[in-house]
Amino acid sequence: MEQLIPGVFASNILQNLTDIHGFQVLTGNFTSFLWGALVTLEITVLAVAFGMVLGLIMGLLKLAQHIKITYALATIYIDFFRGTPLFVQILLLHFGILPWFGDFTAFTSAVVACTLNSGAYIAEIVRAGIKAIDPGQMEAGRSLGMNYRQTMWHIILPQAYKVVIPPLINEFIAMLKDTSLVSIIGVSELTLRGKLVYASSWEPAWVWGAVAVIYFVMTKLLAIFGDYMERRLATG
Repeated sequence: MEQLIPGVFASNILQNLTDIHGFQVLTGNFTSFLWGALVTLEITVLAVAFGMVLGLIMGLLKLAQHIKITYALATIYIDFFRGTPLFVQILLLHFGILPWFGDFTAFTSAVVACTLNSGAYIAEIVRAGIKAIDPGQMEAGRSLGMNYRQTMWHIILPQAYKVVIPPLINEFIAMLKDTSLVSIIGVSELTLRGKLVYASSWEPAWVWGAVAVIYFVMTKLLAIFGDYMERRLATG
């Protein structure tokens, strides 16, 4: 008899939950939330991946202060995208600039805006990582007969890799949360799907609570991965 009590108790809890309208809304729209989370991850991965390439280029250009034109362009780009809100950048690119170059979808505009924003922050991460390496490493490479590009590629950047991985993970987490802003241009990611479900159900606590939990789970998994990478790099 005592063994049946926990089962009966759990059954009563489940029955009470299924009778709650908010719980019914979540279970009925669970697939929609998952698809929204996948779109959020897709935008984040694309933005950070492209942003790493752009950030590496811009970070190196800003380090090359002797080339005045490229240094000025890199500085203007970094300062603009770090000094203005991502929300404004999304609106500016989607409605103001990208239409000049073609008929871009909202998803493409979102990736472009997030890439440009992420690239500016990653450029500073790269620059800081490279400057953290002992200047003697550059001198050692040049003394071996390497030019600046060869020394940077074969000696400096591999060492800077360990330095920049933790802040890159933080940038990934920050960008994942910031993708919620692209809902303003109609990208069907997690936040927009939450808005649509809320508009039809009027269950703010359940809907936005579920959205918050999904974001938390994704960012927590990324944080765990970041901690793992830091331990690997510390022992590597």
